[in-house]
Amino acid sequence: MSFWICATCGVEHAENTGVCAICADERQWVPAAGQQWTTLYDLHEAGAQARLLDLEPDLFGIESTPAVGIGQQAKLLCTPSGTVLWDPIGFVDNDIATQVLEHGPVRAVVASHPHMFGVQVEWSRALGHPPVLVAEADLAWVARRDPVIQPWSSEVHLLPGVTLVQVGGHFPGSAVIHWATGAGGRGVLLSGDTVFANPDRSSVSFMRSYPNRLPLSGPVVERIARTMERFEFDRLYGNFDNVIAADARAIVRRSADRHWDWVRGDFDHLT
Repeated sequence: MSFWICATCGVEHAENTGVCAICADERQWVPAAGQQWTTLYDLHEAGAQARLLDLEPDLFGIESTPAVGIGQQAKLLCTPSGTVLWDPIGFVDNDIATQVLEHGPVRAVVASHPHMFGVQVEWSRALGHPPVLVAEADLAWVARRDPVIQPWSSEVHLLPGVTLVQVGGHFPGSAVIHWATGAGGRGVLLSGDTVFANPDRSSVSFMRSYPNRLPLSGPVVERIARTMERFEFDRLYGNFDNVIAADARAIVRRSADRHWDWVRGDFDHLT
């Protein structure tokens, strides 16, 4: 055992620090029973397994059973020039690493924000040590330092047609990936929960804290929406199995306008 995993958020830690700083923050939560830790060994012993799921051509989901921590669905985006692992889960073993590498060399491991770090360093080690990109603004949340971690900011062209963009909001470094050729050439946005695809499949949300129900301000939501409007995309994937299958760019705009209207008080007469 060379590192610990927070059982609540699934993020790797170099040391058992007594409490996970990510979960102690107002955007997350520590269980009423107190901080709980696990390890990859414990997860293996409990029978954890990971699997690849077909989402659309050249895009796969990765989930573990049982889910670890927040239980996000990672995304593997494949191109002729290599692949990107997005929002890595809190579990990895040789079997899932082999399946990932069958789709090409991994060029980068990237999380949309600190809640989605998972065991990002361990994923990199299992996949041949590709860089783990962490937004400069969120580096302080990294609890397991390693030479594979590389800071970035603003915008990075990861691969041809694949752009990593810092939009902020949920965290200052919160990011999305634009995949120009996804959705049959109409464009895909991998949004994590920087922009959250809602259960109604026709709206998205913008929050500082999802579990604790803290909204972002109208101006910040407008900034996020305007940043994303630079890109063409028809489909949006969240950080679970939530997806806006079509018309996602227009839905983001309508949802941003609705958010602004409510926080400004335009609909107070309905409350």
